[in-house]
Amino acid sequence: MYIQNPGDRNTQSIRNNIIKVKGEGEISVPPDMATVHLGIVTEGKELLDIQQQNSDVGKKVIDTLIALGIDRNQIQTFDYRIESIYDYDQGKQIFRGYKITHILEVKLDDLSIIGKIIDNAVQSGANYVANVQFTTRFKDSYYQQALAMALKSANNKATTIANTLRVTLNPIPIQVTEGGDTIQPFESQHIAFGKSASSTQIEPGQLLIKASVAAEYKYHPIG
Repeated sequence: MYIQNPGDRNTQSIRNNIIKVKGEGEISVPPDMATVHLGIVTEGKELLDIQQQNSDVGKKVIDTLIALGIDRNQIQTFDYRIESIYDYDQGKQIFRGYKITHILEVKLDDLSIIGKIIDNAVQSGANYVANVQFTTRFKDSYYQQALAMALKSANNKATTIANTLRVTLNPIPIQVTEGGDTIQPFESQHIAFGKSASSTQIEPGQLLIKASVAAEYKYHPIG
């Protein structure tokens, strides 16, 4: 928060009497969309063999997801890598084999089945689960609400400063700069893996959508 003091009227004109403030607004909302990364990681000495193994398991995982009602368009390859694996013995590099990593990104509209999706994918051969992320399709609408709150906050700050200084504030800002938006989990999402089917518990929590503005207001002394 910054105030430009009126100072000496002989050296500063009324047009320079400006109050500069920042305003922030935030709104917590429930997520309605999620993504999760499910992977198949295979290792072995024969590259063609583990490629085939990885492909077979990957197909099985995808078929399982489709059987659970996930549209094929909501499943896409996020990463596919083939790496050489080495052991080290007294500083000597010894080739051990290959590692193939195939990561699928799955988009979900029904958050209630995330745990079921993960459990069934693991039972089908997926051995990598990560990056469960939540978002909302109504982000723009919620952001507009947060932005309005941010501007109101800036106006309240400017009014408080003007009242404290006992000056008259023009309530219409002469300049407003949008500070950008953020969307983040309001609370951490906990993932607990169990041994039995349908045991993975996912808590979506809330999303915190933030907006900020920088605003400038003109003021002049009373009287």
